[in-house]
Amino acid sequence: MTSSRFPQTAPETAARRRILLVEDDPDVALFTTHVLTRRGGFAVTHTPDPAMALALAAAESYHLAFTDMDLPVMSGVDLIAALRRLAPALPVVLLVPAALSACPTAALRACRAEGILAKPVPADELLATAASLLRDDQAS
Repeated sequence: MTSSRFPQTAPETAARRRILLVEDDPDVALFTTHVLTRRGGFAVTHTPDPAMALALAAAESYHLAFTDMDLPVMSGVDLIAALRRLAPALPVVLLVPAALSACPTAALRACRAEGILAKPVPADELLATAASLLRDDQAS
C-alpha cells in the first residue's frame, strides 16, 4: 500500500533517476533497494564495496547516492569525500546507526552530505528523502 503523504514519482520519470547504494549489511541493502525500486520506481545499483562504488561513479552517471557510515576498508565519510572528487554535484545521504544520529549537524558539516538518516530507516522517510533531493536536483 502506498502512503498518500508522499508524492509518488511517475515510473517513467523515476526510472531515469539512478541511485547508487553503498551498504554492506545485506538485510539493509535488500530493504533499501526494494523500497526505492518497487515503491519509488528508481533504478538502484547496489554494491557493498566502497572501491566498486567509486568505480561505478566514475563510469556511470547517478542522480543520488546513499552510503552506510560503517563500511569495510573505507568509512562512509571518506567515501563521500572521494565521491565529491568524482561527481561534485552528486547528492549523498549518509546512513548511520540510530545511536549516532543525535549529532547530525556536525556529521553533515564534516562530510558535506545532503542528508543523514538513522537506521533502520522507515520506508516513507527513505522515499521522501530521495524524492526531495531528486526534486531539488531537477530544480537546479
